Amino acid sequence: MPPEKPQWAELFTEVVTSGLCTGCAACVIACPYDVLEYDDADGHYKPFHVLAEGGPDNCTHGEKGCTLCTRACPRFRTWEPEIETHLFGRPRSDDEVSGIARRVVLARATDLGVQGTGQDGGLVSALLIWAFEQDVIDAALVSGLEGDGSTWKAVPRVAWNKEDVLATAGSRYTYSANPLAYPEAIAGGAERIALVGMGCQASAPPVMAARKAGKIARRFSLSIGLLCSKTFDDAIFPELFEEKYGLARADIVKMNIKGVFQVWMRDGTYHEIPLKEAHAWTREGCTSCPDFAAEHADISTGGIGAFGDWTLTLIRTEKGEALFNDMETAGVIETRPIEDDPGAVTLLNKLSRVSRKRWPATAVPMPGRLPAPTA
Repeated sequence: MPPEKPQWAELFTEVVTSGLCTGCAACVIACPYDVLEYDDADGHYKPFHVLAEGGPDNCTHGEKGCTLCTRACPRFRTWEPEIETHLFGRPRSDDEVSGIARRVVLARATDLGVQGTGQDGGLVSALLIWAFEQDVIDAALVSGLEGDGSTWKAVPRVAWNKEDVLATAGSRYTYSANPLAYPEAIAGGAERIALVGMGCQASAPPVMAARKAGKIARRFSLSIGLLCSKTFDDAIFPELFEEKYGLARADIVKMNIKGVFQVWMRDGTYHEIPLKEAHAWTREGCTSCPDFAAEHADISTGGIGAFGDWTLTLIRTEKGEALFNDMETAGVIETRPIEDDPGAVTLLNKLSRVSRKRWPATAVPMPGRLPAPTA
């Protein structure tokens, strides 16, 4: 019989050490006692509990009734139907392969500077800039590169304005637990916060809201999801890019994935690395993640399809639709019908199906999937 008030002890065994943990760090920022920390060294990307407050596998505060870490976790128990019922009023149906969406289009920024600085048409940058300029948000949790960028290590950052958005634009394919920037945003006075992240992170704000996780849930006012089939450990730079291909990370200026790893170098050269060669550096947390399409964001975005300067965009919530429509009306983004690129939807659904199959049969069933028969 599961405990009525599950806490870190249950989260530790059911998620953190079971293979389900994606490393999103939602539990860390939700902990009101600061007894959870985050390990992103040597490919771990996992939360851990400080020894002084119950050891690695228990929590003295949890024993007294604190359940915020489990309420924040977007992989704990019946998370998917809880999130979807909260966001959409119903769980997704079996034929909604890439999640529930109100509208699917191709979109990009109309500002050529934003287009050129951002990835795949600069849509995510345009969304954040508009949200700042229209006083929708006070801060955005994004990823950037540590130091001068030469290590290509992705780290959480807070964007406070257009300049910060453009400075952190572009894709990194190693992992950054963007929610970890939340304390910095709060310290800077932010009350309305946007989160940009892959599906594992985009699911955190709505699960917090569904499970009534207090002020943190209320402060997340916009969620922008990034389509993601996997991210890679930082070791991919020395062990594959440098050792096999002679591509020093300090000389890389841009990366993208379009069926292959695309790498642009400081000397102007361009290189392609087969994705199958990168599989060995897949993060452990990605191997069980069922969410390619960032199904629980307000707006989900990804650079897949035939047009490299347009973003495949799934507008999922009423909030996301209102924001997107206002931007479209104002002319800061332009759209084209998804019918212009039917292959993009085919690929979206294919990659979504592949990701859904990763969810272990031993875990809580997803909506629409029957539980395993009992003897």
